[in-house]
Amino acid sequence: MIDPAANEVIGAQCGGEVVVELRADVLWVTINRPKRRNALNAQVVEAIGKAVGAAENLEGCRAIVLTGAGDDAFCAGADLQKQTEGFAFAVDYSDPTHYLVNLFRSMLACRLPIIARVNGHVMAGGFGLLCACDMAVASAHVLMGTPETKIGLIPMMIYPFMQRVVPVRKLTEMCITGEPFTAQEALDLGIVNYVVEKPELDDKMEWLLGRILNKSPTAIRLGKQAFKAMQDMGIDQGLEFAQAMVPSMASTQDAKEGLAAFREKRLPVWTGR
Repeated sequence: MIDPAANEVIGAQCGGEVVVELRADVLWVTINRPKRRNALNAQVVEAIGKAVGAAENLEGCRAIVLTGAGDDAFCAGADLQKQTEGFAFAVDYSDPTHYLVNLFRSMLACRLPIIARVNGHVMAGGFGLLCACDMAVASAHVLMGTPETKIGLIPMMIYPFMQRVVPVRKLTEMCITGEPFTAQEALDLGIVNYVVEKPELDDKMEWLLGRILNKSPTAIRLGKQAFKAMQDMGIDQGLEFAQAMVPSMASTQDAKEGLAAFREKRLPVWTGR
């Protein structure tokens, strides 16, 4: 069981513009800026990163859902409104690591599945967040896009994740033209896993989460770690790595339990070890 007190601790860390809730075995992270179309600023990005970083250390937490408040926007990208700390794209050259880069690194390092609940439109940096998630369920009314060229920019920091998800010719088109595309087009391109009508979004999310949470948490955790490592390997190196990983995974308690349950024709009882 998850300690309910952890909910309050993480919520306090993240502040009011990001709502963090533990629902059963899933950490829900909601960007709570509907009047700003759930746009990103440094505080919001850092709060999401804290939640993602904390999730794996929460006993019993099995997955993360990232979404936006309301029905209008999942995330409209960087908040272009002038901020008290400076323009949204400013970088401190004494510490040039951008806060969005730090968030993406946290998401990349996380060994729990991160699922995007795409409740509304997804633009610019918000599209980068979507691509950084492991899976996505989108509402049919959603539009997506990378409109940065319309304001004299290019989607630079989100490109490393985009190129892992979007076919290269469509990726080039969307980055250069800046024109939006529909959720159905995103489904056809493999950017999202499922598209449903707005009233069915939460039911589909619960369905997908159910298919994740009844599987071995150890296999999922080690699998994500291995997949990340193999993405940057050549095929021969990847095969060698995979061959070395198999006996390591087979020695876990979850693997032994899974095999025993299969032989005994019963449901496995996962320990996450």
